[in-house]
Amino acid sequence: MAKQQLQSSDLNKLIDRAEADAPPGATPKWTFDTEDPNEYPIRIDRDGSWHHQGRPINRKRICKLFSSILRRTDDGRFFLVTPAEQGRIKVEDAPFVAVEILTEGSGHEQTITFRTNLDHLVTVDAKHPIRVAEDHETGEPSPYVLVRDNLEALILRPQFYQLVDMAEEKKQGGHSIFGVWSAGNFFKLGKVGCH
Repeated sequence: MAKQQLQSSDLNKLIDRAEADAPPGATPKWTFDTEDPNEYPIRIDRDGSWHHQGRPINRKRICKLFSSILRRTDDGRFFLVTPAEQGRIKVEDAPFVAVEILTEGSGHEQTITFRTNLDHLVTVDAKHPIRVAEDHETGEPSPYVLVRDNLEALILRPQFYQLVDMAEEKKQGGHSIFGVWSAGNFFKLGKVGCH
């Protein structure tokens, strides 16, 4: 089946359907066909900015709406899905970015909450862990927090440095690691002395 590119009128229909079908912040549970060839001319850059046909989507409300119908497959492809239609979109890294960090308490009692670029509030816990991927060539860390349903937020450098400032050293598997506590869980940020 040939790949289909959807036009602006299709985008407006998608907006209308999404507004009718999904209350803000709802997690979409509709089934969808991961082999569907439709593609929307939508891209999310590494900095979390959304684009349609190469132009920025400056209306945050529209980006929030789209984020409520965003799905990610296990192999890393992203789709906008409504009960009536779906289409694949391009995501450079993660669909969200963590732009603010809020903390409450300290030590084992500490709770860390991130605010994303689309105003999702995500408390770091067992269901919303922090993970740090390292570039195999440079060793540069890319930290993420799970927002929902396999969708992550890239933790921006200033917020990552805030986490590093809060980090504690801990022995694990014979190695010294550093990480942060949140909601009674310890989240590894890296090994001591590796950077």
